[in-house]
Amino acid sequence: MQFHPFTLIIQALLSLFLISYITKWLYKKTYGNKKNLPPSPPKLPILGNLHQLGLLPHRNLQSLAKKYGPIMLLHFGNKPTLIVSSADSAREIMKTHDVIFSDRLESSVGKRLLYNCKDVSIAPYGEYWRQLKSICVLQLLSNKRVQSFHYIREEETALLMKRIKREYPTGSIDLSEMLTQFTNDVVCRSAFGKKYSAVENGKKFILLLKELLELLGTISIGDFVPMLSWINRVNGFDARVDKVAREFDEFFEGVIRERMENPKKLHGDNFLDILLHIYQNNSTGVTIDRDSIKAIILVSTFGFRVYCIQHPCFFFRLIAKKSFPRQDVFAAGTDTTSTLLEWEMTELLRNPTIMKKLQHQVREVVKDKNGIITENDLEKMPYLKAVIKETLRLHAPIPLLPRVARKYVKVMGYDISAGTLVMTNVWAIGRDPASWHEPEKFDPDRFFDSRVDYQGLDFELIPFGAGRRGCPGISFATATNGFLLANLVREFDWALPDDVEDLDMSERPGVAIHRAVPLVAVAKQYYYV
Repeated sequence: MQFHPFTLIIQALLSLFLISYITKWLYKKTYGNKKNLPPSPPKLPILGNLHQLGLLPHRNLQSLAKKYGPIMLLHFGNKPTLIVSSADSAREIMKTHDVIFSDRLESSVGKRLLYNCKDVSIAPYGEYWRQLKSICVLQLLSNKRVQSFHYIREEETALLMKRIKREYPTGSIDLSEMLTQFTNDVVCRSAFGKKYSAVENGKKFILLLKELLELLGTISIGDFVPMLSWINRVNGFDARVDKVAREFDEFFEGVIRERMENPKKLHGDNFLDILLHIYQNNSTGVTIDRDSIKAIILVSTFGFRVYCIQHPCFFFRLIAKKSFPRQDVFAAGTDTTSTLLEWEMTELLRNPTIMKKLQHQVREVVKDKNGIITENDLEKMPYLKAVIKETLRLHAPIPLLPRVARKYVKVMGYDISAGTLVMTNVWAIGRDPASWHEPEKFDPDRFFDSRVDYQGLDFELIPFGAGRRGCPGISFATATNGFLLANLVREFDWALPDDVEDLDMSERPGVAIHRAVPLVAVAKQYYYV
């Protein structure tokens, strides 16, 4: 009897998988009990627990945590993964053992597209990372620098207010699209000194970004099941990655060359100019190369923490056929600032009483100034901050924060091996009844009896992470968010369209969790009597 060569290869692979699985099972049966491992759900050969992740993995992992506990061990392919779902366990990871869990998960696609992980968000822990962190904290994202960008926030906010006034007489407006465009323009001007629409070959750049985001949002199966790494070569995925990486590099080289050949264009009022000044003069004592500049600008342009990409929670997207409404290229489930604004307005529209309370406070603060809001006025609006906190609690823009163990450690009595991936489910922590009364209820008033904040010191609320690898852009994000939200509720009275009785609260899969459907609302301009 003759067999087709492909049939023989499949039989050989299946035999190898079976032998490998039986060997591992026997080894664990004999020696595995010597380690005190966290509770773990049953897993499949080869895939591990990947099959238990759905389109919204933060919800799947929350359900598993209710059964197996706030700290549990899963396997994503061959990668052991610790899932952390409580404030106490998060404190162990991000404070008690912060140094040990200070590495990021490296992916083959991320390394190729993001300049070998040379941005501060995704660089491996070490001297190079410390130098980048110093640049970001002292040069790019210091409180002084964030305040220097106030004119960008004010100008873009004024443009958005005019756009809403121009469009609201026609009926409902798409707030999701407007908020996305606003944050894109603010981030772009801060990073490049100009908007994408004003950049030469801007349309090509936007198409490149779209392709980049699609590639970053697709798992490279070889990172978790190495024996299947050949698939990306056969299906053309590797070729797409190389093409986008090459074209992006050509674009950034052109921008950098233009600035360096025309020193008068280096105004120092955007991230790129600041980084080029450091690169040319070594004025801070920190050495960076051109690839470092490109990586930092590329990541800051997105307005999101790229280190969350390429983790195995995207595996289900490979096999799921469910489709979702198309979003603007920049939304694409990535931008954390527009995500937060979108959910803030969603919750305020669902809770008219809270909306009116916030509007009353904001309007009272600026009633003697013809309604003009300055950033200094935000300090006089405690309810505004409470609304922002409550939205971050219920709708953390990036629900899963990854780290990697650099060496063996015990966490809450469990043995954790070096190289273990750790996913902190900040979305689940924000809804943990052990930390929050009526956790599913949107209630900003809870923060008037609580000193909990989102700066990374209170582990019940860590939407920006904590410790060494906490997000360095908190000040930039919250300044942009708070100023626009105050203006939105001050300038307009908001309501749902007549044909909408209740908002669809379903979520869209992605790195950042946007609404599944755009937020549409009716605006009416407010005038002081």
